[in-house]
Amino acid sequence: MTTPSGTPRLTPLHDVHAALGASFTDFAGWQMPVRYGSETAEHRAVRTRAGLFDLTHMGEIELTGPGAGAALDHALVSRPSAIGVGRARYSMICAEDGGIIDDLVVYRLAEEHYLVVANASNVAVVAPELAARAAGYDVEVRDTSTDWALLAVQGPASAAIVAGLTELDVPSLRYYAIDAGVLAGIDVLLARTGYTGEDGFEVYCRPGDAATVWAALTDAGAERGLVPAGLACRDTLRLEAGMPLYGHELDRETTPFEANLGRVVVLDKPEGFVGDTALARRKEEGPQRVLVGLVAEGRRSPRAGYPVHDPATGAEVGVVTSGAPSPTLERPIAMAYVPPALAAPGTRLAVSLRGTLEAAEVVELPFYARTR
Repeated sequence: MTTPSGTPRLTPLHDVHAALGASFTDFAGWQMPVRYGSETAEHRAVRTRAGLFDLTHMGEIELTGPGAGAALDHALVSRPSAIGVGRARYSMICAEDGGIIDDLVVYRLAEEHYLVVANASNVAVVAPELAARAAGYDVEVRDTSTDWALLAVQGPASAAIVAGLTELDVPSLRYYAIDAGVLAGIDVLLARTGYTGEDGFEVYCRPGDAATVWAALTDAGAERGLVPAGLACRDTLRLEAGMPLYGHELDRETTPFEANLGRVVVLDKPEGFVGDTALARRKEEGPQRVLVGLVAEGRRSPRAGYPVHDPATGAEVGVVTSGAPSPTLERPIAMAYVPPALAAPGTRLAVSLRGTLEAAEVVELPFYARTR
């Protein structure tokens, strides 16, 4: 959201970004760096070395108290009470009809303390919805978004960069795990998570400490090729990794099953959860459309909203949700919703690019997976 005066919100690193020559864009009411020079160069730096992102626009909601786990089990489609302390899990909050309100990462910081990270565009909806669903449980729900800045170091060199700044045991920190400690003299939460398809870390710190942490990571990463990275390359990185984006692949009209994310839905929770009846029915019926990957044969890229056609009949059968030239594959790629009968890899489809049909082939997602 914007400030009461209608002006965009600024992260505590705004002056740092401006000094680096960033171009800015409005994102969910925040003025965020979209690129510092070449988004393709930033993308390739993350794939081969490391990139540093400012993600302070993301929303944080904390639940504390003996009923925190049970409240989240009731509110979300997964079972957060089963998350081990110091671990994290991808989840969703759905409406009664099964539509996705937001996709989330849930961290368990302590036995009775959870940190829920929501998309910037949805935190104003998710926070009060979680509070309402927690009524009757012994838990306090607080939107603590203004208490946190969030930086992300992503790329194959990220572990070496971070390890040089902290006494935390970085090599032993597992994927989707979080630990509290000191980094560059600053109290932080360090999570081995990210949204790029690469190994990487997300650093939660107080907003007043963000510039110190940014500078320390920049200095430590200089000899390893770390570059500042904006939201433009974050979008192509997540697209190559087949990761959905709320407002594109996910929305209130979509359930987790259409998005190939039914694995996060735990339908056998003893106490049930909000949306469980609708989701059970949707699972039994099967989705009417499914998310697929497309690789276009031409040079032009499908973009969000472009119609997808069945070349055998000429009929419009689906819609592109995200699309861009892939810096890694050097081909135009896209994700799209199509009928299940046309979702098998190798299926020939066509995308209407401003009225011209461009041939495309259905492929397995993700388009890119790092070598582990």
